[in-house]
Amino acid sequence: MLRPGTPLTGEPQLAAIVRLLTMNCALVVQEMNALRGQVGGDVNVEMDAAPGVDLSRILNEMRDQYEKMAEKNRKDAEDWFFSKVGVFFCEVATNSELVQSGKSEISELRRTVQNLEIELQSQLSMKASLENSLEETKGRYCMQLAQIQDLIGNVEEQLAQLRCEMEQQNQEDKILLDGTTRLDQEIATYRRLLEGEDAHLSSSQFSSASVPSSPVTSTSRQIRTKVMDVHDGKVVSTHEQVLRTKN
Repeated sequence: MLRPGTPLTGEPQLAAIVRLLTMNCALVVQEMNALRGQVGGDVNVEMDAAPGVDLSRILNEMRDQYEKMAEKNRKDAEDWFFSKVGVFFCEVATNSELVQSGKSEISELRRTVQNLEIELQSQLSMKASLENSLEETKGRYCMQLAQIQDLIGNVEEQLAQLRCEMEQQNQEDKILLDGTTRLDQEIATYRRLLEGEDAHLSSSQFSSASVPSSPVTSTSRQIRTKVMDVHDGKVVSTHEQVLRTKN
């Protein structure tokens, strides 16, 4: 049972207050009926014992007292009821505002969470795209690096071969130069010998003696040049050019 001063927290307590008032009214009515019955019995007895007492006045006074008590109880219960109802509605209004504010905050938080989830998905997609692009770039540059390394290896091999050929050509040129020098020296020696012969030899004999030496006076020099066609850093073709010179 509720007592005055008990805070209201909802509709169930409001219904309990109504039931309490109904019960109180019923109890007051029962008490008044019981008192009336007792007074009525006493009247019969008192009328026999003391017929001079004004029972009607006494009953009217008692009735007035109980009616005043009932009215006072009713008014007190009504005041208490309306005060609690006012507090209840204030609490309901306050709680409604809090609930509405909480709903608004929850809605705002949900929107924030959704926006953050969308942003997270966008960042994850961008991260995956950048990782794929990075892997593709790595693969492409690794392939290009391998091609460049192969090209460098081929060029180094060709340069080594060309260096060997140039050294060989230099050796051949040196041999030819040495041979030319020796031939020049021999020719000079033959000329000195021819010029130092006796004056009594005839011109025919001089000419016949000088015929065998004529073939050795003709010398030649061979120069080899290797030409390499390079396109985009790659050797496309190679060919040799031979130049012959006569001394």
